[in-house]
Amino acid sequence: MEYKKNTLYIFADGACRNNQEKDNLGGYAAVLRYNDEFAEHSGVDANTTNNKMELCAIVLALGKVKDKSKPTIVTMDSQYVVKGINEWAEKWKKNGFKNAKGEEIKNFSYWRWLLELVDMFDSIQFVHCKGHEDNEGNNRADELCNIAMDEYLAKKGKVI
Repeated sequence: MEYKKNTLYIFADGACRNNQEKDNLGGYAAVLRYNDEFAEHSGVDANTTNNKMELCAIVLALGKVKDKSKPTIVTMDSQYVVKGINEWAEKWKKNGFKNAKGEEIKNFSYWRWLLELVDMFDSIQFVHCKGHEDNEGNNRADELCNIAMDEYLAKKGKVI
């Protein structure tokens, strides 16, 4: 991948072991790159979903950005998040965050938080990539998710 100078690149990913099971563990992580500087952030949450972890990852990343005037490119393997931002968000806002059935959209509080952060940026673009392919930033974010979950489980003496 060729990186443009003076552009902030964010790679964010979420993961969930035993997704939709009673006892599960999620991880979320982000890699931020600006010119030759890098920052990595990660965390875990128990009894969650993969989609929530994807949202947590990007909320975490965007919240870490101090200068929101820089051109920013977010790359994620989550179609849920990328389509949510690029295709669904405007309609959700107009509909009061209700779906076609008139019900509140899933993960409403996460989406509201994310959209508030996105609105703070002068120029931000969301791009989808295939997971576990050749995108080194996305692969690193995925690796950080797994490291965070492994470390959490090791402290608890558990395996998931």
